[in-house]
Amino acid sequence: MAKFNFPSPYSVLYVIIILSALATWLLPAGSFDSLSYNGDIDRFMIEGSQSISVEATQETLDSLGLNMDLEKFKEGKIRRPISIPNTYKEVESSPQGLKAILFAPIKGIYESIDIILFVLIIGGFIGVFQFSGSMDKGIAVLSQNMEGREKWLIVITVCLIAAGGTTFGLQEETLAFYPILLPIFLAAGYDRLVTVAAIYCGSCIGYMGATINPFSTIIASDAAGVNWTVGFNSRLIMLLVGIAIVCVYIVRYAEKVKRDPSQSLVGFSEEKVEKSKERASLNTVNRFILILFMLTFLVMIYGVSQLGWWFEEMTALFLAGAILLGVVQRAKEKAFVKAFVQGAQDLLGVSLIIGIARGITIVMNDGNISGTLLNEAADLVGNTSGLVFLPVLMLIFFVMTLFIASTSGLALVSMPIMGALGNMVGIPNEEIVNAFLFGSGLMMFITPSGVILPSLTMVNVPYNVWLKFVGKLLGILGLVGAGILVLGYLL
Repeated sequence: MAKFNFPSPYSVLYVIIILSALATWLLPAGSFDSLSYNGDIDRFMIEGSQSISVEATQETLDSLGLNMDLEKFKEGKIRRPISIPNTYKEVESSPQGLKAILFAPIKGIYESIDIILFVLIIGGFIGVFQFSGSMDKGIAVLSQNMEGREKWLIVITVCLIAAGGTTFGLQEETLAFYPILLPIFLAAGYDRLVTVAAIYCGSCIGYMGATINPFSTIIASDAAGVNWTVGFNSRLIMLLVGIAIVCVYIVRYAEKVKRDPSQSLVGFSEEKVEKSKERASLNTVNRFILILFMLTFLVMIYGVSQLGWWFEEMTALFLAGAILLGVVQRAKEKAFVKAFVQGAQDLLGVSLIIGIARGITIVMNDGNISGTLLNEAADLVGNTSGLVFLPVLMLIFFVMTLFIASTSGLALVSMPIMGALGNMVGIPNEEIVNAFLFGSGLMMFITPSGVILPSLTMVNVPYNVWLKFVGKLLGILGLVGAGILVLGYLL
């Protein structure tokens, strides 16, 4: 009997697109009315069976059951439409057929072009950097200096990326780090799985314990009608405990693999970096190139966190960085272009995966079943006790994130509905926000519609292997998250 080979990420995503289309035939179509603010005329627009305009006042929000501050809309902090509680209704069914399945990845690529271009330019940037030879020398020096202390590379990586995740939502941007950290971890004696674990788990735990992330914590808090600083302590505890758990979990696996390579879930390939017996050193040009390389990432982090940069600005930064690296190493024009194009080509598959994954959301939205799923979830927790409500709600957000991978999008759709239910059973709104963060952050570890499949492709780790590796970690973090929610409610 032939051995079963787990399908590629492309096939996994296309199967999910087909299943999502099938769900639009099986589930009733439905939606909630939505409210948005039109600053040009200073009025609220309500979209439902018909479109109406109402006064933009606090009284309007209160009458609709939206426990939110009017100024959040007028200051532009809430820009996307939000769901209005108790307005769910079934709408005309819009089942998605073969044409929708065929067009979904194409539409997804169109909608994801900003991320796709960002990834391709990063690939070119990395290609030019590798062409200089400074990367190989830098890795050799680092591995020699860290000999005997390699596990601290894991701890440092997890902590730094979790810090980015908890503050400004660092995740898609981590795709730039894989080509750099992979050879470093290989040189340390670890396998490819350790690289994706340290980077991706760090970003996910940052999302679970998102203390001040404007794209999840602040948007969710505003949509739930509570100041984002309330509930901060629970999120901080989740962050710190989560980081400790993730670091111990990854280090135990990494050290086991280092002692006995046969314990690796992915094996060691020809990519393994052999340590040179000769002492490596860096010349002046190498040092300058490495400094420029690191400065590019520091500028990116500063721009995103402080200047409001997004993919257009980040893409331009890496393009400029590639050109500057080429100038410093005095690369000839043809050699520079070849290195840049080859680097971009190496990440072409990753770019396609990002676009195909977006197609899942497109099929569900066009089929009008996202509102149905939200309504069923609300009914599920509506009659539970306070102590049961929060863990179950965290589980619901865990499942909902599978269908709506955008944290800001899920927050604006679900927070007003779940906040209203929480008020009925006496649950503080800040705990509703924390349940959302813990549940959605937990699903990010595995959701195919998120960034995990592109990340795995960067280091050539199969999705089924990742699920096997991360399964126990999800169980541990889920129990910790539920415990923190219950303690936050009781205290």
